[in-house]
Amino acid sequence: MKKKVIAVVGATASGKTDMGVMLAKEFDGEVVSADSMQIYKGMDIATAKPTKKEMQGIPHHLIDFLDRDVSFSVADYVKLANEKIADIISRGKLPVIVGGTGLYIDSLLNNVRFSETRKDDEYCKSLEKFAEINGNQELHKILSEIDPESAVNIHPNNLVRVIRALEVYHTTGRKLSELKAESRLEESPYDSYIIGLNYSDRSILYDRINRRVDIMLENGLVEESRNLYLESGKMKTASNAIGYKELIPYFENIQSLDECVEKIKQETRHYAKRQLTWFRKNQKIHWFLLDKIDEKSKIPQICRKIIAK
Repeated sequence: MKKKVIAVVGATASGKTDMGVMLAKEFDGEVVSADSMQIYKGMDIATAKPTKKEMQGIPHHLIDFLDRDVSFSVADYVKLANEKIADIISRGKLPVIVGGTGLYIDSLLNNVRFSETRKDDEYCKSLEKFAEINGNQELHKILSEIDPESAVNIHPNNLVRVIRALEVYHTTGRKLSELKAESRLEESPYDSYIIGLNYSDRSILYDRINRRVDIMLENGLVEESRNLYLESGKMKTASNAIGYKELIPYFENIQSLDECVEKIKQETRHYAKRQLTWFRKNQKIHWFLLDKIDEKSKIPQICRKIIAK
């Protein structure tokens, strides 16, 4: 018998955290995060980690557990998430998977099996140096020439994933997109109901994003980012998170704080658009428009019917 899980997905600032907590309280569940940046320690404000108050006493797993200089793959996430889900179910509770990293969600719920590929640290260091000198966009262009399918799905500023895709091609002679397509798919062990959160009026989501950035600034985003910037050797991971890299020109006296903040808002809106594009490809997602007054109240009712089956 398959294990029942609920997943809550959507763009940043769409309300996933609140919905996940609401469902976990409703169905005696625990939250398993599916966010590729909230896993790292010390990156609290820009990654919008849920606070103790926001968690409302609901246990949250796979948040704030990894040092920032430690690499972490999708395969690593799937392994840990499967373990957490098994533990939650063993205690008679319902796993509620919450996050906006589509690759994590899809790989976990579709039971993707990852083939082992060799590492080449020296090659990766050379790519990091290339990006440092020439810029992330130039390195992304190289990936576009080698593996255009992967390049479409990896943002130029996601340096870790760009380098990983190039490393796979370098060590195997195969495109990462090909290896993923050939990944052995076994039947998923999960009976999942995936909830997608969105708004019929896109401007509502963008207003929520802008307000969230303003709140982050009030909560100390600049100070947190400056501390990360000053920590030598640990900025590689942090630089991939929106809200950190955009402030570097301010720390280096190149741009004003206002200019950098506007850039954060712009990049976050672009990121939200990419998230929605990714999730819309998944036909299993049941979308709810939160600006429709009755939509939010329907979700627990529908989930109750699914869980009871």
